[in-house]
Amino acid sequence: MFLSPRLRASAVQIFLFLVMAFVAGALLPQIANAQTPGPSPKYGLPFAAEPGPNTWQLGQFYGNTTGAFARRVEWYAAGQGIHFGIDFSAKCGTQVVSIGDGVVVGVDNLAHGSAPHNLIIAHPEGYNSLYGHLLKRPDLKVGDVVKKGQPVALTGDPDLTCTSRPHLHLEIRSKDMSRAYNGHTLIDADWDALMLVGAFGRGFQRDLDDPRKWQNLLDQPSITFGGSFINEFKHNWPQDWK
Repeated sequence: MFLSPRLRASAVQIFLFLVMAFVAGALLPQIANAQTPGPSPKYGLPFAAEPGPNTWQLGQFYGNTTGAFARRVEWYAAGQGIHFGIDFSAKCGTQVVSIGDGVVVGVDNLAHGSAPHNLIIAHPEGYNSLYGHLLKRPDLKVGDVVKKGQPVALTGDPDLTCTSRPHLHLEIRSKDMSRAYNGHTLIDADWDALMLVGAFGRGFQRDLDDPRKWQNLLDQPSITFGGSFINEFKHNWPQDWK
C-alpha cells in the first residue's frame, strides 16, 4: 500500500508514541513503588503484653503535641518541631516485639537518634520502623529476617537511669529514613482506649487562627527531617513556656 511521505511520517510518530506509552506504563508503577510506601498496612503494637499499670501505657502521641512544642528547639528541631514518633511508657527491660514482618537494616544506628540503643526494621510495604531508647544493643544483626510479634529488643531510658522517663520511642519512616509518618494511622490499635491514661504533652498545640488544625490523633502531619518548623504560628496556644 502506497503512503505519501506526510502519512508515513505521521504513522511513525504514532508508532513511537505508542511504544513510549507502553514503556512508561510498565515503568511508572515500579518507580512509584520505589519512592513511596504502598497501601497502608495494619501493623501491630510493639508489645505482646496487654497495656496496663504493670506493663505499658501510651506516653506521648505522634504529632504536634504541647510537649513537643515546648521542646521543639532542644529535642525536635530535626523533625520540624513536632514529636515524630509514639512514646510508650514502660519500665526498663520490657520486651519489645516487631510491629510487622521485615528485615533488620540498622542496629545502633544513632545517626537517627533515640540513644542509647536503637533498632531499624525495613518492611515490605515500603516503611521502616525504628525502636529507640533501648536498654541494650539488640541481639540482632543487619540482614536478619524478623516476623510480626517476634521479640526484638528491651525498653530502656534515654537518661540511662531507668527511673526518670523509661519508655519506648517508636517511629515509622520512609525507606530512605527522610520522612516520618503518623504511626497512629498505620498501627491497628484501640487508640481511644489507650488515650484515656494521662501522658506528657497529652494535648495538641493550637493555631488560634485555625483552631481545628491538627487536633485529632489521626490528623497529624507527616514530616521531612531537616525541614523548617511547621508549628510556629502567629497566635499559638500554649504560648512558649519560659
